Amino acid sequence: MAGDRTSREELVESLVARMSLAEKVAQLYGVWVGIDGADGEMAPHQHEFARLHTAWDDLVRDGLGQLTRPFGTTPVGVRTGAATLAKTQREIMAAGRWGIPALVHEETLTGLAAWRAAVYPSPLCWGASFDPALVERMGAQIGATMRRLGVHQGLAPVMDVARDLRWGRVEETIGEDPLLVGTIGSAYVRGMQSAGVLATLKHFVGYSASKGGRNLAPVSAGRREIADVLLPPFEMALRAGADSVMNSYADVDGMPVAADPALLTDLLRDTYGFTGTVVADYFSIAFLQTLHNVAGSPGEAAGLALAAGIDVELPTVHCYGPPLVEAVERGEVDVALVDRALRRVLWQKARLGLLDEDWTPEPDVLDAEEDAESGDVVLDDAEARALAGELARRSVVLLRNTGTLPLAPGLRLAVVGPRADTPQAMMGCYSFPMHVGVHHPGVGLGIEVPTLVEALRGDAAGYDVRYEQGCPVTGGDDAGIAAAAGLAADADVCVAVLGDQAGLFGGGTSGEGCDATSLRLPGRQEELLEAVLATGTPVVLVLLVGRPYELERQVDRLAAVVCGFFPGEEGAHALADVLSGRTDPMGRLPVSFPGSGGNQPATYLAAPLARRSKVSTVDPTPLFAFGHGLSYTPIEWTAVASDPSGTWATDGTFDVRVTLRNGAAGTVSEVVQVYLHDLVAEVARPVQSLLAAPRVDLAPGETREVTITLHADQTSYTGASGRRQVDSGAVELRVGASSADIREVIEVSMTGPRRYVGFDRVMEATVSQG
Repeated sequence: MAGDRTSREELVESLVARMSLAEKVAQLYGVWVGIDGADGEMAPHQHEFARLHTAWDDLVRDGLGQLTRPFGTTPVGVRTGAATLAKTQREIMAAGRWGIPALVHEETLTGLAAWRAAVYPSPLCWGASFDPALVERMGAQIGATMRRLGVHQGLAPVMDVARDLRWGRVEETIGEDPLLVGTIGSAYVRGMQSAGVLATLKHFVGYSASKGGRNLAPVSAGRREIADVLLPPFEMALRAGADSVMNSYADVDGMPVAADPALLTDLLRDTYGFTGTVVADYFSIAFLQTLHNVAGSPGEAAGLALAAGIDVELPTVHCYGPPLVEAVERGEVDVALVDRALRRVLWQKARLGLLDEDWTPEPDVLDAEEDAESGDVVLDDAEARALAGELARRSVVLLRNTGTLPLAPGLRLAVVGPRADTPQAMMGCYSFPMHVGVHHPGVGLGIEVPTLVEALRGDAAGYDVRYEQGCPVTGGDDAGIAAAAGLAADADVCVAVLGDQAGLFGGGTSGEGCDATSLRLPGRQEELLEAVLATGTPVVLVLLVGRPYELERQVDRLAAVVCGFFPGEEGAHALADVLSGRTDPMGRLPVSFPGSGGNQPATYLAAPLARRSKVSTVDPTPLFAFGHGLSYTPIEWTAVASDPSGTWATDGTFDVRVTLRNGAAGTVSEVVQVYLHDLVAEVARPVQSLLAAPRVDLAPGETREVTITLHADQTSYTGASGRRQVDSGAVELRVGASSADIREVIEVSMTGPRRYVGFDRVMEATVSQG
């Protein structure tokens, strides 16, 4: 089979014309081999749908579309897993008439979810870094690892914008702002796909706007929230070349996305021009019958999903197998819909080279040398660990500091809290150790993940470190809290390491299916914090969390607050570097921290009525605002300037120039944030929304001018007509170090006629750093 585009297109059409109905349908589903109850609950309702009731030989007789998670289901050695995968692929190719291999997918949210593979910082850390170039490097490294193992598709990034902080999957999001999510997520896509594998955008669309912050709950978002907040990150990532999209589980205003052609075909394909494959979120086609009650049988569910635009059923066959074949044969489903999905699947396999005559199922990793110590191929090598550490250091956020940080060398430190001395504190729910490894307690992590206690004890600053847990993440007793307080009373500084246990479906306090009813710290951790504060010893709070929590009752008594979210395998060293002052804090908040009450779901993207007012007793003002982050040695903002005319054409650009100076002895970093405030619009708009946020690194003594060129398209919004428009009139550009720390307000007059813009609009500013 020749490898040029024309010959591949001809091959695809030839196969579509010659394949039987059963062979066509076989290309439209995956199979999850080896999954059973002993592997724990890794997907909702897994126990109902995952087990196969057909012998393997019968299952692959007509071919197979996808293989689900051969490395990410149980702990399997790298070489063993690769050899088994190659053998499986050869069986699939030999069984069918056409010799077509399966496409292989894995979870890749914090790195390839495989035993002994690197665990990178979680997506909230990506957002906190405000560094798309660094995230792109991470994506490329993850993609290269996948390719070495014979994996073709990664189920990431999550492009959902966080809307309610109680939602358990906030830890999987990049943040609460669509521009930040889109910019960082697109960088991940570019990086991963540069390795010749597929990135999959999750979860199109609306999933994060569920009622009450409950997982897999109804969504009542209006068309403007969907168009102006939830869709733009997907649009940006599609422009970046994303070749796969996964549907949302949710129903939006009563319409399940998995059965909605308006979203999956009219919008995604006809408007956005997407030509890749839409894959089902796990079991979401079956859910049309069992959860949404819009289908009466698996065959009917298959017909609805196929008509809507879902090409591949994942993770395993339930509806797109015999039920779909029978529905087509009865005339209930048009075979043209099967052919439509089949063309997309085959063309994707062709682009990956899977249909080429010289394609071989033996992955490159089988030729790699084994590590003498482990007896296996090393995936978590020095390069991966260095990158994980760089991203972790870039993402640690200093929220408050009264001068206690950085910690002076030689201090007596009382380190307390349930997240201080466990590797699990560093990893999110989709990391292999937390997603799969927890169900195999007899198997080691497979990688080295230091704890913060270990990092501080080994620190070059020579701290005298003593540790008491105080209480677990949930539960605990008075004696444990008293012991921690006693340790704190006898120390120079107490480092309280509190936060979340990442898990799935009730197996943690954060993660998929682990939603919160309150934004107070889980369990008795707030009691522990109060107990160590009562000793009078300065307390540095370190948060290792999957969502922001309410700290207003304690914040004024804390010497410092540091947030690491889930910083990955090198997170402890990154935190130690920040606490000791070897690294200046560089992270900025991708999500707001709530203020008083601790149960307000609103994000900073709030219209005037969602702000503090005299007509409600509830104050939704955040404690720490979106974009907030302190430094030990703040950069000096010496000037903010723009076009003196103060006019901006509705089809033109506008420059903002910011001059920064570093007077410190070390390298420092700033994120220059530009927000739009529209004084008068046709509909109620957020008081401010992010237009640009370039990160600027300055060497000691360096002064630099940063020019941010904004396009009028970036001011567009969905007007009363339902179309996206750019208006004339007065706007403000608010330039600052966070959404609450505005250094300059630039008044601008938008001039010219109203313009309507679409998918091809300019969505990002251009930045030059002189």
